[in-house]
Amino acid sequence: MRTVGYAYPWDVLDAPGFVDRARDLGVDEVAVAVSYHSARAATPWSPTGTSVLARHAALYRPVREEAWHGATLRPAAPDWVASPDSAGDAVRVLNAAGVPAAAWIVLTHDSRLGTRFPQYAVRNCFGESYPWALCPSQPEVQAYAATLTAVSLAGLDVASVVLEACGQLGAVHQHQHEKTDGVWSPAVARLLSVCCCTACADGWTASGAVAEDIRGALRSEVRRLVDSADLSATEDELPDGIRTTVLETRQRGTDRLRRGVLAAIEPGTRVVLHGSPDPWATGALPGLTPAAADDVDAVVLQNWQPGPASADAVAQARQRLPSRVDVGSYLTAVAANPVPDMRGYVTELAEAGATELHLYHLGLAGPGRLPDLRAATEAAHAFPRKDS
Repeated sequence: MRTVGYAYPWDVLDAPGFVDRARDLGVDEVAVAVSYHSARAATPWSPTGTSVLARHAALYRPVREEAWHGATLRPAAPDWVASPDSAGDAVRVLNAAGVPAAAWIVLTHDSRLGTRFPQYAVRNCFGESYPWALCPSQPEVQAYAATLTAVSLAGLDVASVVLEACGQLGAVHQHQHEKTDGVWSPAVARLLSVCCCTACADGWTASGAVAEDIRGALRSEVRRLVDSADLSATEDELPDGIRTTVLETRQRGTDRLRRGVLAAIEPGTRVVLHGSPDPWATGALPGLTPAAADDVDAVVLQNWQPGPASADAVAQARQRLPSRVDVGSYLTAVAANPVPDMRGYVTELAEAGATELHLYHLGLAGPGRLPDLRAATEAAHAFPRKDS
């Protein structure tokens, strides 16, 4: 299996021994965060501190005025790193050491921009804005994502581009001190994740629907499901016509955003897309559209929770996706509840059809989690790479 380890620029630049650890693990690539959302990131390998506080989403390449002239949406520079090109510096360090680098780009997850420009954020059927989620149906968001990709890659020698949040985020999100956990059933969370912004409403209208009728139907169904007190509900009673209109509008916006992003990537570059086989999924790994597989070289599924559901998702993806498209499994070595048998779990996913291991996270996983990283990569190496 191809193995890809994820890292932040400061992991590569500031943590002693990073390159040696990556080599020792035998990862085929290190995916460096080039554009990333806000976070407090632990730095267990640092001798001088315990974490980096990234207060807002940022571009870890130079933010050049000429690239963003006239644009309403533009990224911010991070003042918590020493270099204006920390991602570029990290990629160059890896390349100089003979470790292939990938550019890891987060596209529509930016609470800073969604707060400053709520008209471009996802808005639910009650009119509430989700500032962490830029709506992919908005033309301004599509243009922003394409330019962000172009400036993220400018002058970089990377083996692959990894696209995260290349689609819509939704209601379920770790927002500040999250106080919605355990309140909504899966069905309610899905309906509250339907974007009702002006661009999405225009898409409904173009399909012959009445936008306020859709908003009203969503509100009514959310209230019915909440009042039922069934926190396990996974199905709703929306009319099929509304369900089709909403999903097709979302997918059209996602396709336009993705194709603009791909146009900004040098031809011949390997493109890896984080996604979900569930077309209604929102988040960092949003639902795949019917056209997505035709545009990319690999699709990565989130398999953080071990169990039959993860293996089944991999098997279904392998069956549905073209044979030329790799199926990646995204695993974490830093979960609060560690995978009890990392080696066995990777083996299970590979046998289900995964041809890539995407490992989170080479910087966050400190000495106490290094055995899990090693077990995962050793298990992956027992399966030949698809291109070998």
